[in-house]
Amino acid sequence: MIILVERIGRSILRFAEEVGRLVLLLSAVVRYIPRVVKDRKLVLEQMSIVGADSLPLVILIGAFTGAIAALQATNLFAKFNLIGIARPFIGGSIATVVFTELTPVLTALVIAGRVGGAMTAQLGTMQVSEQIDALEMMAIDKNRYLSMPRVIAALTMMPVLAVFSNVVAILGAYMLTSLKFDFSVQMFFDSIQRFFSIGEIVLGLTKSAVFGGVTALIGCHVGYMTSGGAEGVGKSTVRSFTLSAASILLLDAVLGGVL
Repeated sequence: MIILVERIGRSILRFAEEVGRLVLLLSAVVRYIPRVVKDRKLVLEQMSIVGADSLPLVILIGAFTGAIAALQATNLFAKFNLIGIARPFIGGSIATVVFTELTPVLTALVIAGRVGGAMTAQLGTMQVSEQIDALEMMAIDKNRYLSMPRVIAALTMMPVLAVFSNVVAILGAYMLTSLKFDFSVQMFFDSIQRFFSIGEIVLGLTKSAVFGGVTALIGCHVGYMTSGGAEGVGKSTVRSFTLSAASILLLDAVLGGVL
């Protein structure tokens, strides 16, 4: 019993230490936000990596997200022979799910795997090869030079990626409903227009920004904590994605309840 209590206590202490380090890193990033304009070259470089380089994958995921959402929604109504009654509401219901849940979460998970893991691998390699120590010896703060551009880039580009994903997802949903149940353009998009709420877009974009910032923050944090050479970099990359994915799902539940 005592051993169990000790293990639980150590786990709680490690968790508290991890959260404390993340909060300190966040405060350091916030402190350097006024330097965004001066360090715009670093920020724009990271924005290109997070945004432009990830756009093809995000569009692909968005198209399948919309199609699958439409497939599940229509199959559910068809199962109970309600597809005729539900026709005026299907477009709006699909749009609500896509805007508020599917697009923000799935886009964030894709970015966590592609960009968050890359950030961790890059910074972890710099850590084990003592490049970060070299920066500090040259009086260059790693949080200004490495962390701030990555967090700001992810924070600003994730909502942009979510907008593209929303558009493609709605088009994918329409194409599937049109081919399978002969929905017309007017019927599908009129449903979206009638039941559309600007709050749904705002909620989805807010979630995307939060998820992007958290993913970059975790990627930087885990990268700085890397040790053990190439094997340690690999473990840190996996750990970064695991923590990011868990944080995204947890924050989605919290933000969904609060907002």
